[in-house]
Amino acid sequence: MADLSYQEKKVIKDSLVQSGYVLDFSNNTFQDFVADVTKINIEDPKYSEGNSGSKGQRLLKFVELESDYTVGLLLKALYDELIQYNNNNRRNRDNNFYQAYINVFERLIGGGSIVEHIDAIQANNDDKDFHTLAKLIRESIEKNEPEAALDRLHTFLIKFLKELCDSHHIDHSKDETVNALFGKYIKIIREKGFIESQMADKIVKFSFQIMDAFNDIRNNKSFAHDNPILNYDESVLIFSNVTAMVKFIQSMETKHKNQAVAEAEPDWGSF
Repeated sequence: MADLSYQEKKVIKDSLVQSGYVLDFSNNTFQDFVADVTKINIEDPKYSEGNSGSKGQRLLKFVELESDYTVGLLLKALYDELIQYNNNNRRNRDNNFYQAYINVFERLIGGGSIVEHIDAIQANNDDKDFHTLAKLIRESIEKNEPEAALDRLHTFLIKFLKELCDSHHIDHSKDETVNALFGKYIKIIREKGFIESQMADKIVKFSFQIMDAFNDIRNNKSFAHDNPILNYDESVLIFSNVTAMVKFIQSMETKHKNQAVAEAEPDWGSF
């Protein structure tokens, strides 16, 4: 449910809805537009529950029911349509009018993402291509297109895990699968005592199966080849699980590096 003030709701309604219409969209074009931006069917009966079922009422119900981020994405996408509609109909709107609308969608988008830990997708070395890859993945999530970046996420994991293996002096070959690299890495950090709880250990071990299954997704359900692409919801689920594990690994590595540095510092009081 989007967290909107009364004034923000008024800005949305006054900007986009007129007598049940949404700008100059027809029923079909509005349905297609919303689906393209959010992957949601605005014709779902829940958006007409308790109202007339007009496009305007469906939009307002959508704003009421969906998350901040999803509503923000749709409002941002509608911004150009709003300007064009006002220009075509000679409706003079000053900068304050548009800025109020912009403020709403920027606040909503700034408050979240479809993937909670997408910020974890960062290169862990100085390779320029690796940094570009990570940037492209994050941009796909910002555009609400997780299914378009599954193959890139798989490539990211390969590079990320190889770098981790190198840092722990773990031998690996050029063509090892993501689950093989993950298995080698997890084996070493378990031996080093990086994982403290039994539950975390079980989660990490189960993640090996997720990495194994990711190979099939990459090969048969992504743009890596001429494939039918995995659906949106499952793509979000995969991204969420993978990025959560990457975030955990990053935090764990940072913690133990800091401990190693602290232990290596001389105790000047003993001299």
